[in-house]
This record gives sequence, C-alpha cells and structure tokens, in this order.
Amino acid sequence: MGQPAAFFDIDGTLHRDSLMMEHFKRLIRYEIIDPRYWYSHAQKAFQDWDKRMGNYEDYLLEVAEIYLNSMKGQNKNYIDFIVNQVIETKGDRVYRFTRDRIDWHKEQGHRVIFISGSPDYLVERMAEKFGADDFRATEYMVDKNYNFTGEIKRMWDSQSKSVAIKELVEVYDIDLSQSYAYGDTKGDLAMLKVVRHPVAINPAKELLFEIKKDKNLAKRTLIIIERKDVIYQFDASVKVL
Repeated sequence: MGQPAAFFDIDGTLHRDSLMMEHFKRLIRYEIIDPRYWYSHAQKAFQDWDKRMGNYEDYLLEVAEIYLNSMKGQNKNYIDFIVNQVIETKGDRVYRFTRDRIDWHKEQGHRVIFISGSPDYLVERMAEKFGADDFRATEYMVDKNYNFTGEIKRMWDSQSKSVAIKELVEVYDIDLSQSYAYGDTKGDLAMLKVVRHPVAINPAKELLFEIKKDKNLAKRTLIIIERKDVIYQFDASVKVL
C-alpha cells in the first residue's frame, strides 16, 4: 500500500501572482534585461488581462514566451541574487487556504510536492521555503558557462504534469487513490483527474468548464474561492458566467 501525497501548483494556487512575472519585473528594474521587452510586448498582454479583456491562460503563455526570450544569454549565477530577492520579498504573498493546507498535509504525514510551470530555480526556492518534499518545474537549460540557452523543458501544460506525477508515484510509492491535488488552470487538469481529492483554487474559466464536462471529476472536485479575508467553498455545480 502506497502513501498519500499532495500535489500543489504554485502560480495562482499557492502564490497570489506569478513568480516568473515577479522575477521578470525585477530583472527589468535592475536593468539586467532590456526594458523594451516589457514595454513592447509583456505590458500589453498584462493590460489586456488586467482589464479582463484577455484570456488568463493565453496571457500566461504569452508572457512565458517573452520571458524565455529575454533570459537567453543571461548567466544563471549572476541573477541568483534576484531570485533570492523575489522569494524573500514576495514568497509570503500566498493564499491563506493553500498555506494552511500545506501545513495540514505535513501534519498528516503526506508527501508535499510542488509541480509548477514557473522556472525551476524559482520553484526550488519556494519548495525550500514551504518545506515541500520535492518539486517539478519548467527547466531552463544552461550551457557549460551557466548561461541560459533559450531552451526549456516545460512543465506548465497538462501532459507534462501528468508525466511528472507518474514519475513521482514510482519514486515515492504514492497511492493516488488517497492523494490530493491543487490547481487553478487547465494546465492542472491531468493532475486533478488522477487523484481522489482534487481541489480547484480560484479556477480559470477554462478549467471549470473542463471539470464540469467530466461528471466523475465534477463530483469529486472542491472549488475554493479566496477573496480579501474570506474563503468560499463550492462544489463543481457552481454556475460559470
């Protein structure tokens, strides 16, 4: 008999924003990357989303592409101090519900594992901060001089997260029939489907539609909405507008 685990997405599920965006903005502030990357591309994507005129997942994908291009040629060791700053100053900007659930899973003796589309060097620091047992994240490749090559092994899509969970099940002898998963976008769908206790936290519309299409998943999924200092709990029958 395997052991239970809890799989957590980070951006929008634990962290109240995007770690990648926080890092991106700080790199621009320190003029490590050209500010034109923000003003000519990322700013419009952000503004469209901020005005609720764009799709959230499209916004994340567009910004991820801009971020990847801007990181090419940067030295990993050189920017480590900014990675540390992001976690020190923004790492506690998390949802209370998710933070409490991490603590609860630890108390139960469950494995706590972060699976995130954010860069591995940011997710690694968050895993250390919150005492996660392991993590999987988007790998940003470096050359022999530790310069970013512009190549990645992504972890923000549903298929990649599914493969990661299969690997983790083998490594830690995890029993998915006793396990939990927490996510907020369609990229977390496979992760939610394979566990007994799926939880969608402030879910994007695309994720809610996918959950509602699967009767078995809808029956098992808990919907959590956290706004200001109030946490709302629903089942998947909640109306999507």
